[in-house]
Amino acid sequence: MVIASELSLPAVLQKIIDLACDVADARYGALGVLGGGNRLTDFITHGVTDEERRAIGTLPEGHGILGVLIHDAHPLRLDRIADDPRSVGFPPHHPPMTSFLGVPITIRGKVFGNLYLTEKRGASHFDGTDEEAIVTLAAQAAVAIENARLVDETLYQQRRLAVLEDRERIAKELHDGVIQSLYAVGMSLQATEAVAADPEVQGRLATAVNDIDGAIRALRDYIFGLSPGGPADQQLALTLEDLANGFRAGSKARIETDIDPAVTALLAGRAPQLVQIAREALSNAVRHGGASVIRLRVGSEGSDRVMEIGDDGVGFATEDPAAGHGLRNLQHRATEIGAALEIRTAAGEGTRVRIIVAPDGERRA
Repeated sequence: MVIASELSLPAVLQKIIDLACDVADARYGALGVLGGGNRLTDFITHGVTDEERRAIGTLPEGHGILGVLIHDAHPLRLDRIADDPRSVGFPPHHPPMTSFLGVPITIRGKVFGNLYLTEKRGASHFDGTDEEAIVTLAAQAAVAIENARLVDETLYQQRRLAVLEDRERIAKELHDGVIQSLYAVGMSLQATEAVAADPEVQGRLATAVNDIDGAIRALRDYIFGLSPGGPADQQLALTLEDLANGFRAGSKARIETDIDPAVTALLAGRAPQLVQIAREALSNAVRHGGASVIRLRVGSEGSDRVMEIGDDGVGFATEDPAAGHGLRNLQHRATEIGAALEIRTAAGEGTRVRIIVAPDGERRA
């Protein structure tokens, strides 16, 4: 009952060794916690002062008698530690110890650690009654350790959930407030640019619009990273719909979406690049294409997965130097994810941007 009353794992471990020494009337005790490779990762003591522990130095390495229990998880009693041929002695500044009782703590068939007791008070050795009592205590200790671990895990998950909820809230506030405001400012500047007579003013306005686009792009990247609350394979579909909504708010064009969630689930690992490609293509269609209808589609064609942004606008000449930088950006992002980029356009015939992603393990030229 005393052990079970503790919920913190460190407190449970200290309580176990304190009670073990009390039950077996031992002057010294320790609980060694085993980690990977059966090495001691923690060593909780009773009867040794902090000053003595500092003088002894680092944790035991699990040699000698301590190592016997690590490699053979059965109770062990010794009248004199030094008389056992497996003993390797004690480090400098270690208190003298003679009698010994060691018992493993087993949790679901796996050894969590060992109880080590030394120096039986009022007797030269630990007897069978002591061993039986400590074996019983070790079984109860295993239950308490498992419960404390579950409590620790529950608290961790609660803290993690609180962090995720806070991140979701921040992401929503950024999208619903900041990004929509930036869109409105950008569209207003574009309208001013169209009627400005001074070429220098037009250039400055165009630069300001590009800067705003960059800020929106950075915020979207940040929001995408902030929003792990839903399943990862749903984030791409949600983000593309969100992207389209943002452009609808600042454009007279009708923006249609046809997004297959099953396909976006398969493309989840390429989401950041695909979102940026869609953003750039939609931005070009809205700002330069003069389109009345823009369509964003994600679907499958045979074994390929395809994202397509098409419009009925004025189109452009691909050899136009003004278009070169944007085309290089799109090509670079497509290459990064092993996808093929197709751009079909002509003056007066609209534009269609296609990203073709082959099944995993293949690349499109």
